[in-house]
Amino acid sequence: MFFFGLGNLFYVSLLLVNAIAVLSEDRFLARIGWSAQSINEPVGFGDPSGQSVKARLVNLISAVRTLMRIPLIVVNTIVIVYELVLG
Repeated sequence: MFFFGLGNLFYVSLLLVNAIAVLSEDRFLARIGWSAQSINEPVGFGDPSGQSVKARLVNLISAVRTLMRIPLIVVNTIVIVYELVLG
C-alpha cells in the first residue's frame, strides 16, 4: 500500500527543513565539529568534487539556514493557518 500521500510527504519535508534551519551553529554544531570554522577547506564557487561529505553537509546546513529563513516563515504560517481552518 501507498502510505504517504503528497500532503504527508510535504509535511515530512517541511519538518526536515525546519529541523535543519533551527540548528544553532554556536551551541550545537560547533560542539560536534560541524561548524563552518572547523572546515579548513576554502568555500567558494570552485569544483566541489574535492570537498568531503562533511564539508558538503556543513555547507548545505549553512545554505538552508541562510536562504530558507524567510520562505520558511511564510510556508509555516500558511501551513498553520491551513491546519487551523481545515484541520
